[in-house]
Amino acid sequence: MRNELDPIPGNWYTHLDKGQAFCVIDIDDNDGLIEIQHFDGDLEEVDVKEWATMDIELAPEPENASGPVDDPELDDLGYTGAEMSGKDWNESVDEYHDNRESWEIDKEPGGASPEEGVD
Repeated sequence: MRNELDPIPGNWYTHLDKGQAFCVIDIDDNDGLIEIQHFDGDLEEVDVKEWATMDIELAPEPENASGPVDDPELDDLGYTGAEMSGKDWNESVDEYHDNRESWEIDKEPGGASPEEGVD
């Protein structure tokens, strides 16, 4: 059986016999090779003749399509992480102090205050 689907980089396909999703990564016209990456991250090269015999269909992009595709750069994800400026380092930490009443802090877990029982 011959499939009529063209390999298009960025398109997702499903192996009908295996149920596996994969994405076309690149096409090397000189060597007649199609590089694909399966959803689990495995890379594979298939030649143009093999592509034509594969039992596949076009598939929607998976919800988390960045999972299998090489490690993404932070810039590609739209954020750069938790960066801090000089102002952040100089801010007071007073707002993060314990808000409990002093009588709650002075008591040790056993119920005695730190001063009790000290001879």
